[in-house]
Amino acid sequence: MRNIFLFLRRFSVFFAFLILQIISLWFLVSYNRFHRAKFLGIATEITGRINTQYNKVEDYFSLKQENLRLHRLNDSLLNLLPGNFVRPDTGVRLVKDSLPYDTLGHYRHYYFREATVVYNTVSSQKNYIQVNRGSKQGIKDNMAVISSDGYPVGIIVNVSNNFSEAMSLLHVQNTVNASLKRSGDFGTLQWDGKDPRFLILKNIPKSASVKEGDTILTSAYSYNFPPGYMIGTVAGISIDNVTGFFSLKVKTAANFFDLQKVHIIENLQYDEQVNLSDETKQKMDQLKLNRK
Repeated sequence: MRNIFLFLRRFSVFFAFLILQIISLWFLVSYNRFHRAKFLGIATEITGRINTQYNKVEDYFSLKQENLRLHRLNDSLLNLLPGNFVRPDTGVRLVKDSLPYDTLGHYRHYYFREATVVYNTVSSQKNYIQVNRGSKQGIKDNMAVISSDGYPVGIIVNVSNNFSEAMSLLHVQNTVNASLKRSGDFGTLQWDGKDPRFLILKNIPKSASVKEGDTILTSAYSYNFPPGYMIGTVAGISIDNVTGFFSLKVKTAANFFDLQKVHIIENLQYDEQVNLSDETKQKMDQLKLNRK
């Protein structure tokens, strides 16, 4: 306490000057319209700048909640895309299905669920993506996974109660049907285990019109991914000496190094399509045996 008094005594002249200066400024601003307007303008400018910086800091700490809100909004909007519905054939008698319909009578083909990536690898030859949604949230094997930007990144291969694991497109055993946007020719997309920025699209016929920069999309022949989702762009063209087909180097549209939010896509007709395919193969094999 003694030091405080000594400090005030030592600088008493300065503090007296400061107090008188404040009082004089107060009189100047209070009784002079011009100076009052100037002062209020400067004060407004200062407080505006302070509030702007404060809002920036506040926005930074609320980014997580805002990101979640936008991701859920995107999820709901994706579920409304016309491509997720199929128009029923009115030329035959229809049996009412349990699948949800929209107001135009189109039944849903694909359903989107949002999820957060909790684990992701890109450095090995067999990479996986783990998300915080599992069987309790309706996730099953063979569901497709796309990034929050709408780019394919993997396929669900294992599910627990509250988590699921997707085989990344950056997995040497993962194959996806893909097609050229410009010509419609389709082939098989794989990763060669080298650069995580690029995939390889094989079995494209040499008659196909293709050039660097062409867009690669998910194919209509995929049971997992809805057709028409961008996988990447052609970054290189070569000939496979074994097959004689084009082998295209595809730069991925998805950034596998920064996966945070994803959408999990359920093909509501997956079981029916796969069962039909398996039954057809069994039927053809049986016909071959009968002919022998």
